[in-house]
Amino acid sequence: MLQLIDRAKAAGRLREDFDPSDLVLLHMANAGVVNATGDAAPDAWRRVAAYFIQSFEAPARGPLPDPPAHDALYRAMLRSGSAAIGAPEPGKSN
Repeated sequence: MLQLIDRAKAAGRLREDFDPSDLVLLHMANAGVVNATGDAAPDAWRRVAAYFIQSFEAPARGPLPDPPAHDALYRAMLRSGSAAIGAPEPGKSN
């Protein structure tokens, strides 16, 4: 993924401020859409993904906030995965 990101930036197709952690955020956000829409609108994620892809294109339309710290994002992924399977957050008991 890192090579793909670098190549897209070098080609001028990906905004320079795109960070690899943005992919993690995209997957987490899209998972929320998939979970929320379920059988009622099973293809809704496609529209959200298209919005994301267009927002990543160069040139940038404006500055972005800083990406989350890698350790904070990792903790969020662990919490998200635990919630998906109904387990307590890592490091916490029932």
